[in-house]
Amino acid sequence: MPIHTALWKVTAQPEQLSEAVLPSERMLEDMIVAQPQLLSDAWMLIGRQERTGFGGIIDLLAIAPDGSLILIELKRARTPRDVVAQAVDYASWVERLHSEDIAAIYRRFKPNQSLSDDFRVRFGQALDEETLNDSHQIVIVASQLDDSTERIVAYLNKRDISINVLCFQVFAHGADQLLSRSWLLDPIHTQVNVTPPSSEPAEPWNGEFYVSFGDLVSRSWEEASHYGFISAGGGPWYSRTLQLLNIGDRIWVNIPRTGYVGVGRVIGKAQQAADFKLNTPNGETPALDVLKLGNYHREFVGDPERCEWFVPVEWLHTLPLENAVQEIGFFGNQNSVCKPTTPKWRTTVERLKERFGVSFS
Repeated sequence: MPIHTALWKVTAQPEQLSEAVLPSERMLEDMIVAQPQLLSDAWMLIGRQERTGFGGIIDLLAIAPDGSLILIELKRARTPRDVVAQAVDYASWVERLHSEDIAAIYRRFKPNQSLSDDFRVRFGQALDEETLNDSHQIVIVASQLDDSTERIVAYLNKRDISINVLCFQVFAHGADQLLSRSWLLDPIHTQVNVTPPSSEPAEPWNGEFYVSFGDLVSRSWEEASHYGFISAGGGPWYSRTLQLLNIGDRIWVNIPRTGYVGVGRVIGKAQQAADFKLNTPNGETPALDVLKLGNYHREFVGDPERCEWFVPVEWLHTLPLENAVQEIGFFGNQNSVCKPTTPKWRTTVERLKERFGVSFS
């Protein structure tokens, strides 16, 4: 169904705002550069009007916290189907970019600044050049979406090509103009669909979830394994994938650069830090009153976008950090939660069952 938004002024007699248009689509691009949160507060812009090796020009280029790239194309005067085809063509160029190419793109976008330095400031972690641009996604920015484009985008996503559409609409409000945005697909879907290239064909998901329990300064595995939870926070890119988990789901927990430390069963839906409680000898107690070994983004406790989110887990097997299991060829991913469809995931789970000494019917 084509995306369309209507806005109403809240009064005793609701008044519908009339649609308007921006003076130019260039203005929308300028607005996105000035305020990248118009697209996503989980991304960092790194390039604009970048020439490809195919004679085209990419409107905007961004990077996600895991080093994956986001190619952003504005519709401009092209039909939605044309811009999808153009973006896929450009993506074949983006896929070939090496770390030094991406650093040069950023220097043209932000002269005299360092991508690695600014990435660390923006995301609070080092940029891993080995995984930089291991994967990418495409975002089409348009003022409207037709049925044909929606079918094309859905088809590509089903075949593991991460592409989404962000529709902006402009409304008149007196002398001012208001801007609304709507995603065609939930951004969680395209985020977890971004996978590194593989020579092996994808296979059906085995029903078991991968969990990355990262940043041991913000959170403590000792506390997570003791009290029964996983968590993530600091921004929606990190926390929103927790919403993929449902009661009964089995998860395998990996700590980046350390190894796999646990397998468990989800026993509740994701909750904000302010609402999450732990069972203690004194009864149910707010988690942030109990947990002392990690910060758990306490500074954002009132912000549902950036606060820590928790998922309660019944652990089936856990290991201390010093006994974490890591082997060459194990699956890894920086999403907090994902549903891998690579054969590497199946073989990782099979090997972990052996190393953990567990089996499931």
